[in-house]
Amino acid sequence: MFAIVDIETCGAKFAFQKGRIIDICILVHDGISVVDKFSTLINPDCYISGFFTNISGITNEMVKDAPRFHEVAKDIIAFTEGKIFVAHNSSFDYNFVKEEFASLGYKFKRDTLCTVKLSRKLMPGKKSYSLGNLCESIGIEIFDRHRAEGDAIATAKLFDILLQLKTQNPTYKSASIEQIMSTRIDAIKKYILNKLPDTCGVYYFYNKEGNIIYIGKSINMYSRAVSHFNTDIKKMKTMLNELTNVDFVETGSELISLLKESEEIKKHKPFYNKKSKVDVFTHSIVHFENEKGILTFEIVNYDEDRPALLSFTNYGTARERLEKWIDEKELCLKYCGLASETSICFNHQIKKCRGICAEQESINDYNARAKQLLQAILFSQKDFMILDIGRTPEEKSFVWIRDYQFHGFGYIDESAQIFNQDDLYEFTHSKTYYPDCDDIVRSWLKSKRAKMVIF
Repeated sequence: MFAIVDIETCGAKFAFQKGRIIDICILVHDGISVVDKFSTLINPDCYISGFFTNISGITNEMVKDAPRFHEVAKDIIAFTEGKIFVAHNSSFDYNFVKEEFASLGYKFKRDTLCTVKLSRKLMPGKKSYSLGNLCESIGIEIFDRHRAEGDAIATAKLFDILLQLKTQNPTYKSASIEQIMSTRIDAIKKYILNKLPDTCGVYYFYNKEGNIIYIGKSINMYSRAVSHFNTDIKKMKTMLNELTNVDFVETGSELISLLKESEEIKKHKPFYNKKSKVDVFTHSIVHFENEKGILTFEIVNYDEDRPALLSFTNYGTARERLEKWIDEKELCLKYCGLASETSICFNHQIKKCRGICAEQESINDYNARAKQLLQAILFSQKDFMILDIGRTPEEKSFVWIRDYQFHGFGYIDESAQIFNQDDLYEFTHSKTYYPDCDDIVRSWLKSKRAKMVIF
């Protein structure tokens, strides 16, 4: 069964108080003929501009007493349930209807069929496949053009001709409409989306050799996968042509999905992931108070056992970051390891250093500015865990920070009592540390309210 749909709107795309459906017609087609109809104007609860009135002929006065979308939503569901959603340029009509339902908190999902695409296969070589031009070229007269019912009836007549052409076409006569319309991408899209849940987690795309070609994360893995198939990015389209399978891990927590994605990308280095693939850190910026009590920064070779403020994949990026701090806080080159310990720094001579190196600024004043950097980078507590939702209602997730660094994540029972850090070891799933884990946690904490347990 098919539901042939046409809509008219007061906007080029859905917007709650700007672009809404103002006219809809649904013709139920059993594969032989139209057997039922639903047609109505809709009050969009927004102004219909003269531009869209000129297209459809529908005025604000005409829809004033028409039902709102939510008042006809059940009828639209009933007339399309269990049927293939057919439209001329179906992505436009379907996405508008889907967005209208989404604004009501309902997930509208139907298989679609586009008569533009079907016409290109069964009637190749036409100058134009717009509804008006195509119908004119094959002798279909459209009454009430750019009104939902008039265009839906014309689409139904076109659909009848296309079904007849299918039976006469040696290539397609034995195939179903769905098979004719289906491409490899369509088939893999359906397969992938059927496998992915609409929950938070990390997902893995595989090619036919079984290699991971992309790793992603989302609070809704299903919706994120849909966006991949709707992309216009050339590289992502190339990836979809290689895609054959998907796997996923539910995390419950968005923070854990961010951490696990970063860890997995470094581990597997998928070809189509641009960021986070580098797992070798060569340099760090460390801080300490020197023998005079002056807060000092220095670029050193990366050492996992030496606490670092930030770590980098090369010296150049470490130097760039340190120089940015120097400019922002008027730090002294001497106490950033970039000038001789026995001389006055060059920045003081050009008045970019306030003179700590020439004993013209107090240690307290200098340290106060330097500590502003530390406050922006270091965690507010030395040892703590962040509690968040788990994968099920019966559990909680945690992210563990120890000695100001990420120490792992895991899950505990909702009723579990954690009294000290030793209690966390047996529940910790991942203890792999990369310096950018700290950045991920810091960024997440800045934008989210979190429950923290301080040890």
